[in-house]
Amino acid sequence: MKTLVLSLLVAVALAERPSLSYDALHPTHPRLISRSPSSATNIHPAADGTYSFDVETGDGMTRHESGGPGGAQQGTVSFTFPDGQVFNLQFVADANGYQPQSPFLPVAPAFPHPIPAHALEQIERGRLEHEARARENQRQSSSQGQAALSRQYGQPQ
Repeated sequence: MKTLVLSLLVAVALAERPSLSYDALHPTHPRLISRSPSSATNIHPAADGTYSFDVETGDGMTRHESGGPGGAQQGTVSFTFPDGQVFNLQFVADANGYQPQSPFLPVAPAFPHPIPAHALEQIERGRLEHEARARENQRQSSSQGQAALSRQYGQPQ
């Protein structure tokens, strides 16, 4: 009898629990790919190291990317915000780093005033002193190396 009552309670508890399917929790999640080009333009990678792909998800997000030997890549990303604005981003990633371009990206404000001449002079003086110190260190390490070789081989300095 106790087993029967316990079984009925478990069955009622499970029946009243809402379904927690992925689609119920994320009804607009872009997990379905709606477009992918033919294998002729969808290369992962080619023999020469180049690749390209083009994807569109079920919610309208698109991405195109291509690249080649040496690690340089370029591409675009596009999607629509809930308020209807279309976000577009173009990017290049190469030896100079990741360089995105989009009107949605923040831009730093302009410097409020010109740098004073005396500050620029101090910056230049420091640069010149740094270069002179580097040359002196290079000269000293070079002459120390020559002295060590002379001692090793018994040649006069």
